[in-house]
Amino acid sequence: MSTDDVYALMARSQELPYGEAKTVLVEDALRRAEATGDEVLAFHVRVRLTDAYRYGGEPVKAFATFSRTLAEHDRDPGRYDETHGLLWQMKAIVSSLTLFPEIPLDRTYTVLDDMERRYKAGGHSLQAVYHYRNVVARHVGDGSADEWYAKWRAAERDALSDCEGCDPTGMARHLVEAGRHEEAFEIAAPVLNATLTCNEQPQSIQTAMLPVYLRTGRAEQAADAHRRAYRVHRARLADLSDVAEHLEFCAITGNEARGLEIVQRHLGWLDRAPSVHAEMEFCAAAALVLGRVAAAGHGDATVRRPAADGRPAADVPLPGLRTELAERATELAGRFDARNETSHQGDRVRAVLAAEPVAEFVPLAAHHRRPALAQAPAAPPRPVADADGDLAAENDLDTLLDIADRRRTRRDMPRTLAAWRRFDVLAETTEPTPLQKARRLDGKGVEHAVADEREAAAECWEETYRLFGELGDETRRHRALGRLGAMHARLDDPRGLDEMITAAGYFTSNPTGEGDATGSLLRLATAYVELDRPADALATLDRVDPDDDPDSAGELWFLRGQALLMSADADGACAALRRSVDAARASDDPEQVAPPALLLARTLARMESGPDDEVIALIDEGLAALSGPSPMRAAAHSERGLALLALDRPADAAADLAEAIAGWTAEGLHEQAIHLRIDLAAAYLSTGRHLEAAETAEEALPALTAPGDAEAERRCRLILAHAQKELGEEDAAASFTSLAQDAAGEGRHDAVAHFLNEAADVLTNLDLDGQAAERYAEAAEAYEKAGDPYGVVRTRRRRAMSLLWTGDADAAVTVADAARAALAGLPPDNEPARVWETALVSYDQARILAQVGRLPEAASAASAAVDGFTALDQTDPAEEAARLRDDITAAMER
Repeated sequence: MSTDDVYALMARSQELPYGEAKTVLVEDALRRAEATGDEVLAFHVRVRLTDAYRYGGEPVKAFATFSRTLAEHDRDPGRYDETHGLLWQMKAIVSSLTLFPEIPLDRTYTVLDDMERRYKAGGHSLQAVYHYRNVVARHVGDGSADEWYAKWRAAERDALSDCEGCDPTGMARHLVEAGRHEEAFEIAAPVLNATLTCNEQPQSIQTAMLPVYLRTGRAEQAADAHRRAYRVHRARLADLSDVAEHLEFCAITGNEARGLEIVQRHLGWLDRAPSVHAEMEFCAAAALVLGRVAAAGHGDATVRRPAADGRPAADVPLPGLRTELAERATELAGRFDARNETSHQGDRVRAVLAAEPVAEFVPLAAHHRRPALAQAPAAPPRPVADADGDLAAENDLDTLLDIADRRRTRRDMPRTLAAWRRFDVLAETTEPTPLQKARRLDGKGVEHAVADEREAAAECWEETYRLFGELGDETRRHRALGRLGAMHARLDDPRGLDEMITAAGYFTSNPTGEGDATGSLLRLATAYVELDRPADALATLDRVDPDDDPDSAGELWFLRGQALLMSADADGACAALRRSVDAARASDDPEQVAPPALLLARTLARMESGPDDEVIALIDEGLAALSGPSPMRAAAHSERGLALLALDRPADAAADLAEAIAGWTAEGLHEQAIHLRIDLAAAYLSTGRHLEAAETAEEALPALTAPGDAEAERRCRLILAHAQKELGEEDAAASFTSLAQDAAGEGRHDAVAHFLNEAADVLTNLDLDGQAAERYAEAAEAYEKAGDPYGVVRTRRRRAMSLLWTGDADAAVTVADAARAALAGLPPDNEPARVWETALVSYDQARILAQVGRLPEAASAASAAVDGFTALDQTDPAEEAARLRDDITAAMER
């Protein structure tokens, strides 16, 4: 066992985030350090292990390592000299002691007093001491918290004060508990947009500000803080308490679905909760979320609880889980209150369990919001003279029925319904004739149809058809038959088509002069279109007499356009749809413009030339004609968003795609929104909105499970990987590596190389150089298989530099030599590229050789780099290489 092994393990641990893997490495390093007999080395490793335990979600283990290192330091400060680090860790020990009810409170106060003594002895400010006395006072509900807060704020900051993000975070938490939300905002405001590099920031201050934003009218900032902070917390077991705060935020802002997702993701963490207090807080907040989910009508849902300690994985009914979590939170709070001799923790848990919504709904993203009534200006009400007068003064039943028929023909359902309501009132005192009863029953069928009560509508029209037959009114009888046939067709009743054919045949043979022949043929053609029988639809439309009902020209051409599209006659369809749009524009009902305009826009957008300004103008016109939320409005926003994306206008596209997703979701048509989320994520990525891109892609991925979704799923993962890369998230490396594995399975070596190179770049940017070197090595192999010599040179060179940064200079020398050897494989027909790559290799090789003391060779390589960059007129690289050469030469002279 050697000290080199210890240093190697500690170096590897530095590349890992806090968590189980990092802790295991440091524990191993400690065992090896102790085995060497080097007590000082073991001391320093043990100090680092205290941090690993705390940030890795095992603070109870930190008590032992901290106590030992502190005792060793006190025994021989000169030998075990890490005074500042131990005094810094003491703050975390104080706050951690409060999180376990089995630890007597006196022990916490003893550590606090010792901390104050040590700070005074070292000449340090007591600012941090006051801070943590405030923390303990707030934990027990002691009124002295305000006093300690005042001293904390007044004391001078020094090197032992919490960082510029954590200090105001603690102050904000004090003020929130005191209900002083505006003061909390003022305290935190100066650092909210600062660049904070502490392990706990900026996510901690963003989480602390959630109630502040909500209660000071800053809902949009609250949503942004939730999204950004939770994205960090969700990967850290140590942050379970913070996750609980995000659960509570979701529960009180109408985001129950998001809250349920978070409960599901972290429920298993309860089996290894970092502290009893964190377990209590999570249980209370999760119970609140589950209660909200049940109140929203989803009480029959289940939550998947993972297996643990002999308990099998199971789908747990929501009500039972809620009760269990609420009881657990209450029981744990009781243990804290017994220890603290106050009711403060119990009061907090009860407040969380009973928390009421602060807002009906706080959208977390643009496409989560409830869609506005209109994105484009709504069409103004059309001025139509009311020739029917005041219905309240009309007492003639036939007149009222005639008014209803006229209004229904004009699609004026409010006026139609008003006439029928007036009829019903008069019918209570005046017995209608059999014909009037039949006509009113026909109207009731219409009412049921408008309400999508299909069976009821069919029953009404079946009876109406019979009654008109008994009365000998063949015109009305066949009108009812046509409506009945259309409804039967919608109910998949095979009688429907024959009934519509019969009705159409009757009216073409017995024209009424009121457009019945046209109406019956259009109804039949519509059925043929819905049955995917375009040839029959076109033949039916050919039977329409243009003079029978000129006002139906728009509908006729619209149906013809649909049938021609189904027949793969795109040019004919566009011509028909243009005529439909023109007819609708000339009508007295602007809403008729929307269907043909939108279908024409969709058709043009999918032609080889792609969308253009006409497509956008048509969709604008269609949206302006629609008066409220509807599937057609959602479809229009979908089309405009996709068209704008194709026109390379992603910023404009994002607004429409978000509105479309919101619209489809509001209509309960979730399937239509799945693939649009990928497009929205792409739009966000293209406009630098990387957080929105990542979260939108993550929303889409779980739903991409259909057999035909493979390409869409891969595209979504690629968008996510790039968004994660731009966010500086280590997960990006795993995402790119996963994409590389997929490509390897398909034999696409060029894609494998590209994705592995991307993964390596991510790791390099995060200073995870050992892992980066491994990815670059794999990428170089893939580039060789792909026949890309440039890629081989680049990745070998980058691997060499990664190895250098890990401290393995000898390996870096070997790999740099391999990169130089690979230069021989570059194509001879691209001299500038060959010179450029050679200069880069020379420059990096000079750095590596200088590091291992081979200065003459390093100077020669640096000179070659200068010559190469200069030959290409690359001034800045040439100057950088010259500085390196001069530094090496100076070192040689010394």
